[in-house]
Amino acid sequence: MALPPLDSLQWKSPIRAFAWGVSSVASTVLTLVLFATYLGIGALAHDSGFSLGWVLGSTILVWAGPAQIILISTLGSGATAVQAAIAVTVSAIRLFPMVVSVLPLMKTPQTKRRHLVLVTHFIAVTLWVECYRLLPKVPRERRIAFTHGLGCGLVTVCMVATTLGYGLAARLPPLFGAAILLLTPLAFLLSTARNCRQISDVLALVLGLALFPLVSMLHTGVDILISGITAGTIAYGVHWWRERERA
Repeated sequence: MALPPLDSLQWKSPIRAFAWGVSSVASTVLTLVLFATYLGIGALAHDSGFSLGWVLGSTILVWAGPAQIILISTLGSGATAVQAAIAVTVSAIRLFPMVVSVLPLMKTPQTKRRHLVLVTHFIAVTLWVECYRLLPKVPRERRIAFTHGLGCGLVTVCMVATTLGYGLAARLPPLFGAAILLLTPLAFLLSTARNCRQISDVLALVLGLALFPLVSMLHTGVDILISGITAGTIAYGVHWWRERERA
């Protein structure tokens, strides 16, 4: 789907920008991945004894597949609400850098903090990836409305998928449900690779993948965190050195 040119009169209306955001949901394969993932989340919630209304509410309020799986798994295993909240909060820390990196793409001198509240809630891995792909094609003054539409569209798709997964739970083999949930990290890995633009991006991704099997042998429990921080630090060092050489 092609968006209108940046100087098109179609961008004059924020409502139309919102509509373009909603329609952009159909332009990414990540929508299909989210749909499949939330089929699995709906099935997981059903098997864990939660109601359909509860899992739909968590889809809207949590809006992060891994965090929602943690929430359902911890509460389903008998953990307290406080313990589940702590676990979900820790998992959500990974989204902070995404929020910090995306918000400057849509802020204008007239933007107030209240204008960014809903955008901030919508920013998860999928929307983060798509913002970097789509926002450069959207006039800055319409990017918040566009992102609202994109976020609402993705949430709607996930709510439909959650409902279907909940209803189909009795018919889904456990292995199939687990395979569906595996689609999410695979899709995000491929999307990250597709969006690599600089040598530092490629280096961080390759080093992260190479270091993880080695770090996992240490059995620290935070293998992904260690390999990611190490790879990112090395990649940043290489980027800093290259920029210094050019100067």
